Amino acid sequence: MVALSIFLLGLTLMTATSLSAQTSETGEKSPLIAGQESKSDALWTEIDQLSSEVESKCVAWRRDIHQHPELSWQEVRTGKLVAEHLQALGMEVKTGVAKTGIVGILRGKRDAPVVALRADMDALPVTEAVDLPFASKVKAPYEGKEVGVMHACGHDAHTAILMTTAEVLSKIREEIPGTVIFLFQPAEERGEGAVAMIREGALDSPKADAIFGLHVQSAVPLGMIGYRPGGFLASSDLLKISIQGKQTHGAYPWMGIDPVVVAAQVILGLQTIVSRQTDLTATAAVISIGSIQGGVRFNIIPDRVDMTGSIRALDSKIQNEIHERIRKTTQMIAESTGAKAEVTIDRLAPVTFNDPVLTAQMVPTLERVLGKGKSLLMAPQTGSEDFSYFQEKIPGLYFFLGITPEGGKVVPMHSPNLYVDEKALVIGVRAMSHLAVDYLANH
Repeated sequence: MVALSIFLLGLTLMTATSLSAQTSETGEKSPLIAGQESKSDALWTEIDQLSSEVESKCVAWRRDIHQHPELSWQEVRTGKLVAEHLQALGMEVKTGVAKTGIVGILRGKRDAPVVALRADMDALPVTEAVDLPFASKVKAPYEGKEVGVMHACGHDAHTAILMTTAEVLSKIREEIPGTVIFLFQPAEERGEGAVAMIREGALDSPKADAIFGLHVQSAVPLGMIGYRPGGFLASSDLLKISIQGKQTHGAYPWMGIDPVVVAAQVILGLQTIVSRQTDLTATAAVISIGSIQGGVRFNIIPDRVDMTGSIRALDSKIQNEIHERIRKTTQMIAESTGAKAEVTIDRLAPVTFNDPVLTAQMVPTLERVLGKGKSLLMAPQTGSEDFSYFQEKIPGLYFFLGITPEGGKVVPMHSPNLYVDEKALVIGVRAMSHLAVDYLANH
């Protein structure tokens, strides 16, 4: 995800009983397809059977993609694999959408309604530490350095799951009451891919009515999913601050303006914005400085210091207020010392907002697929996702897919030690397939 290093180990997970009580274990039918019980049961059973039949393909695709990861905007091999698969299924396929993105269109027995399913394809500049026969050995240039490349955020699993979902649904296309759009998105880790695909019309031809997406999550147990209606994941902003001082000898600091000291004061000042100027009972927010660069020698006070960091918020109004407070705090601290400050804030992703009505409608589907008590109503998370751009255009539901088996070690996302239990893959295929079919049947 966009800096989706969400380590959820200490977070509260609550069983989602408020939005769904109907499961396959109770024998009750989802309200989505009331009056069509017999026909729906047969279709649901067919989806599950087909998912089991192609599970080995899903695992093979995931391992192949994992072994050949590609950084953002470089997903050429992955995109080719996806496009060839969708074409073989007889879909209408658009390549080169947002440079390396792929769009597949599966038309069922009716043209409308239309539902979109999304997977992201890019990997991270991380050197893999997991001992696997298909571990990544890939290296690539990144910001002027050669780095290891790894699917440390599970996008290999997402792509394989959606490829398999496309195969399952293509086998029942004559029974699908609408159209399914498959979005294989580049550059999620840069926060740029979703908005680029939207700009190039990925949701418009045909026009999608709703969208679903998933993300593997190590802190959610295998066999379970996590979700939340409303604001689920935080907005993400890239913060850049430059402090312009006046260079001088380290022995005579009074003869210059020390930007290092000013930068230190700014960092401390920024931490009071959330802790002392934001209502912490209303929403969560985070300001973090991740890098600071300045100077070349121990006894020379430099002319300039540059810092970068991230801003997270779960409410757009609070997000905007924080931006203004950062600018004011930084500039006033700098001015008080005679330095100058320049603040740049780039918005990477808005709040990932699960449409409450759509979520309430679709959680019974997830409950039916996974079984009673297997969906978890989660607390809001301060990680972020550019799936949120799709949700600004149409109603969407984004959820986490558990990948850590019982007793397994929870490893944070973006870690070189991230391990995906492949038993989760077929669960993801079933979840996405059932969501698509149930949504179309109900609308």
